[in-house]
Amino acid sequence: MKEQIKEIPILGKLAMQLYWMLIEFQAIPMFFPGSRKYWEDRYAAGGHSGVGSYDKFAVFKADIINSFVSGKNIQSVIEFGCGDGNQLKLADYPSYTGFDISETAITLCRRKFSSCPDKSFRKMSEYNREMADLSLSLDVIYHLVEDDVFNNYMQVLFESASRHVIIYSSNSDRNAVSQCAHVKHRKFTDWIRENAPDWVLSEHIPNKYPYRGDFRTGSFADFYIFGKKE
Repeated sequence: MKEQIKEIPILGKLAMQLYWMLIEFQAIPMFFPGSRKYWEDRYAAGGHSGVGSYDKFAVFKADIINSFVSGKNIQSVIEFGCGDGNQLKLADYPSYTGFDISETAITLCRRKFSSCPDKSFRKMSEYNREMADLSLSLDVIYHLVEDDVFNNYMQVLFESASRHVIIYSSNSDRNAVSQCAHVKHRKFTDWIRENAPDWVLSEHIPNKYPYRGDFRTGSFADFYIFGKKE
């Protein structure tokens, strides 16, 4: 269907944006091309990172993370899944490196923050075991629908952190048949307990805007903050 939409001469880019809106708001598994291609195609068609990176959700996340960075004297931050960079506009980090699977997203971020020497952006395939005081995963884990992608992502997330990891995500393996094709909820704390035993949960911060049936007004993601055992 996506290729058919591309061929519509009058609608052009508007048609592609409508296509990605349908993917965002409905469960249409027959359209889903896999998580990597999904996000690259979405950004290339003019889509964005989702409602969780905008408006009140972005402010809530920034307040929590900026306070943590300041209070813990964090000097370096790595984020896996930087997306379109809108969330990063509110960030106050001394040094930041953002990674993403989408080349288009990386290009967007480099352009958006071209005047910020303290920020750099690279594709996930270019990650080379860099480390930071804090590793971030914001609204990403429940979009890792393939098991191997999820496992590899979690491994990198915790290996890259020297002191702390902050995850903003759902933490449940309950998945509805009707949910969006690019969403798969996971009880990621089970993975951490089994595969990253040197890390302990130091704080769980419930969402200021909990999900009550409409993801445009509430989120199923909470903050989970982990510290490395001394």
